[in-house]
Amino acid sequence: MFTLASSGRFGGVLGPAALFGASLAAALLGPTQAHAEALCAVDDRDRKVCLEQPAERIAALSPGATELVYAAGAGEKVVAVVAYSDYPPEAKAVQSVGSHTRMDLETLVSLRPDLVIGWVTGNPAEQLETIEALDMPVFYIEPRNVEGVSSAVERLAILADTREAGDHAAGAFRDGMAELAGRYADAE
Repeated sequence: MFTLASSGRFGGVLGPAALFGASLAAALLGPTQAHAEALCAVDDRDRKVCLEQPAERIAALSPGATELVYAAGAGEKVVAVVAYSDYPPEAKAVQSVGSHTRMDLETLVSLRPDLVIGWVTGNPAEQLETIEALDMPVFYIEPRNVEGVSSAVERLAILADTREAGDHAAGAFRDGMAELAGRYADAE
């Protein structure tokens, strides 16, 4: 994915003593839970998508994907959306990269997403293939029913490492749907 060159963003400020200290601390503390193992989820094209670290810069390429990412508790990680991504209201302030059928790939690449949420039947396959060829992982969504919405929220929360929020939102959605089904069970 994205790596820092040796000149890196710190521009050589870290000297050997600082690097030794950081290495020693990392060795003594061991891996953190977030980095101990890859975060993996199966997308709606039945592909297993794994990230070495939680997604921190997410591009949502449909209004529905934007809503699902926010529901998963990862709204503050969204760096790119497409036109009509207006819910929740905070999404309106995020950089737009065009429409769901015609994305500005140059702008998208400049935002350096570490996870792109694609729409199986709504985004042009050629553009998503180009995004993948640029070494940006794409997680495809296509919720087709109520359970698909809850499942998408849970799977996005895995990749963003916001499981508690995602599980809560998915559970609340399921509970709300069950309550409605019970209320209108006798309606025809």
